[in-house]
Amino acid sequence: MSTIDVAVLDHDAHGISATDYAEILARRLPDREVRLAATPDEHERYLREATVVAGKYIDAEEAATAENLRLFACNAAGVDHLPLDALAERGVAVTNASGVHGPNIAEHVLGWVLTFARRLDEGRRRQGRREWRRFQSFTELAGSTVTVVGVGSIGETVVERFEGFDVDTVGVRYSPEKGGPTDEVVSYDDLSAALPGTDVLVLACPLTETTRGLIGEAELDALPTDAIVVNVARGGVIDTPALVDALRSNALHGAALDVTDPEPLPTDHDLWGFENVFLTPHVAGHTPKYWERRADILVANLERVAETGEYDGLRNQVA
Repeated sequence: MSTIDVAVLDHDAHGISATDYAEILARRLPDREVRLAATPDEHERYLREATVVAGKYIDAEEAATAENLRLFACNAAGVDHLPLDALAERGVAVTNASGVHGPNIAEHVLGWVLTFARRLDEGRRRQGRREWRRFQSFTELAGSTVTVVGVGSIGETVVERFEGFDVDTVGVRYSPEKGGPTDEVVSYDDLSAALPGTDVLVLACPLTETTRGLIGEAELDALPTDAIVVNVARGGVIDTPALVDALRSNALHGAALDVTDPEPLPTDHDLWGFENVFLTPHVAGHTPKYWERRADILVANLERVAETGEYDGLRNQVA
């Protein structure tokens, strides 16, 4: 019989300690025994005893020794790194963190776009020089077209955040017949037709065989010269040399990149030298509310288990 209900593995998220997660879960699940596996011995023992394990990863060997495990609550949105077959053989349900990153990444995107539109970076530069001299804004968002590639939880939240700015939106997804939150939905095959009318191109898709190098020379050429490219997906979605060429030839107004290819971006890379390129080191996913949002999912699922007795039909269940 398990003596531990929930084991939290000592895997941080965006630099935030898992200790915070364990404390939040202990507070919100007062009737359950929640433990943080802070040492190797605790890691091994808690995996054997717990019915629920929350962490970033677990390998097949660990899954085989997890005698009481019924649910692995993964801290990441992607679960390809998990031994899903081994977990399925043991009858272990798997959930992911889809949706947790939506609000903060959407705010990251919107902050960049507003900075371009209002030229807030130029204001900051003049402030640094203590220079009280007026400058003109670049544009207003109202009436522009925002194309969002990938309308999963992150892309959907990006679209929601733009709703108050009176923009037209185009969503790009594998199955456009499923619709989406945008004014128009097109397939990846039809992306090229949408690009000439795009003012802001937001990349929020997973990196797959289809999306690797999706935005290359032809796609960048198809965009208007005053367009902005924002990438919060993966660096490999954009052909980096083609992006550098487009920026160098003034074929784009600018780019904002939280992810790059290569990553980390080498100190001598050309992208560092453009004033119209905003770079952040893959931090759009960070939010001080990360563990609270993860806890929302896990607590809701454990409430369902308590009601039904079944580890099935759970929120964010992927296996």
